[in-house]
Amino acid sequence: MTIVFKVSDKLKSKMVTYYEDKKRMKTPPYAVFQADDADTIITLYESGKVMFQGISADIDAKMWAEMEEKLTGKKINIYETEKKREKSKIERKEWQSKSTIGSDEVGTGDYFGPIVVTASFVSKNDADFVEQLGVRDSKVLTDEKIKEIAPVLIKKIPYCTYILNNKDYNKYQNMGYNMNKIKAILHNKVLVEMKKRCPDYEAIVVDQFVYPKKYFEHIKEATEKVTNIDFTPKAESLCSSVAVSSCISRYIFLQKMDELSKEIGMPLLKGASESVDKEAAKIVNTFGEEKLTEIAKLNFKNTEKLQKYL
Repeated sequence: MTIVFKVSDKLKSKMVTYYEDKKRMKTPPYAVFQADDADTIITLYESGKVMFQGISADIDAKMWAEMEEKLTGKKINIYETEKKREKSKIERKEWQSKSTIGSDEVGTGDYFGPIVVTASFVSKNDADFVEQLGVRDSKVLTDEKIKEIAPVLIKKIPYCTYILNNKDYNKYQNMGYNMNKIKAILHNKVLVEMKKRCPDYEAIVVDQFVYPKKYFEHIKEATEKVTNIDFTPKAESLCSSVAVSSCISRYIFLQKMDELSKEIGMPLLKGASESVDKEAAKIVNTFGEEKLTEIAKLNFKNTEKLQKYL
């Protein structure tokens, strides 16, 4: 069961305190925290949206919905999410009846580590295999689960990955490219390749991170372009090939983070929290500022904030 609703700032602060000792080390992009409470995974996002996942999701969600009503008078129907989820199941079945190419990326919310973009081809004959393997958006899977299923996917499913290291990312930034332009360029690269390798696809699906018109503006200088794209919000939960790409991208990202951690002699933190600021300051003190160019995204606010720890 998955339940999502938006909470007030008052309730956000109470949730942060309540789950302090239950937080996971890994924080999904744009999340304040992710925590485990018995059979429920709770993820609170900066936007105020909170997601409850698991067998007891409705019990935990109801507790916080009632507290929200006491604090602000706002009534929350926690079961509205279930209706949306049923609709999502129907849409997912429609995608499963088609052979699709889908792409997704990870690393865009992490100060350390590269951006990894993958496109994969899931034929309608492989849709059940992917479903039974438990493939979902990598943001809702643990790193342990990713490490378990991604190697199986890599052996079975055709895919193409592009890894943008931080040195090149910082060059793009210096050229005036924003994150969405960089993502569009990388998605186009892997989609061009997969379209050549797997011409029998019936649809190309990308999780919509920008309006289609802007996406095509971002890639207008590319020599080869893929333009027959279905841009779909929450595509990773609706389309198997996007979910597969999300998992493979995350798996490769974790490998690259391990390599960088060994290189500098300390485990690099994921995300962009205050703990990351402190670790970045430690790296600067040990290796000098130039090292950040190789392992960090310098345009993130962490680069400014780390100064107070030097």
